[in-house]
Amino acid sequence: MHELRTLVTGGTRGIGAAIARRLAAAGHDLVLGYRADREAAEATAAEIRALGVGCDPVAADLADPAGVDALFAAAGRPLTGVVNNAGWAGPLGPLADTDPDVVRRVVEVNLVAPLLVARAAVRALGRSYGGQGGVIVNLSSGAATIGSPGEYVHYAAAKAGVDTLTLGLGKEVGPDGVRVVGVAPGAIRTRMHADSGDAGRLERIGGAVPLGRPAEPDEIAATVAWLMGPEASYVTATTVRVAGGR
Repeated sequence: MHELRTLVTGGTRGIGAAIARRLAAAGHDLVLGYRADREAAEATAAEIRALGVGCDPVAADLADPAGVDALFAAAGRPLTGVVNNAGWAGPLGPLADTDPDVVRRVVEVNLVAPLLVARAAVRALGRSYGGQGGVIVNLSSGAATIGSPGEYVHYAAAKAGVDTLTLGLGKEVGPDGVRVVGVAPGAIRTRMHADSGDAGRLERIGGAVPLGRPAEPDEIAATVAWLMGPEASYVTATTVRVAGGR
């Protein structure tokens, strides 16, 4: 087992898989949480193991406290980091036209689940709970400050809650040896846009990005890896925006 052991939720596709690859290259053993896509989970795990580190995919519904408990039990100890990445935007559309069940599920996945994961992460990492300290990285979104009108206001609202989680929890657990930081991606080239019903969304909004293009998942992964490393040792209770100036 390597000295660094990190749990990444939603770690088998998109940004999560890119984060896993970047951390593996830095020598982290990994536990990758996923909800349902076992084929993608096994493929990503095999890719990670080929880099010479351990990798265990674990299925769990993180909106269910029992699912969170099972994931952390499977991860074991000692953990040195948790990347709170799993999320779901749901279908695009104005809030007034969005089914209440979709609104509820989006808030459960993007705010309730990160809160439950962060709670469990503190209990795994915090020195007062027998941990050795470590880093929690919460994946937010540029939507949290833009609001995303006409697309997913409910998702943006949930991610704004994640920013507050990072701020408050970082202050709360700093004395217990745990740094809590956030990353807020902008438009990223992943399957999320197609899954939300608008495969051409990146091209449509590209002109609104001052840098003139969407980001690649690896660009978000690089920021996460830096925040988890020793060069960011004095960074906590803050969210880094990686959105091309948008």
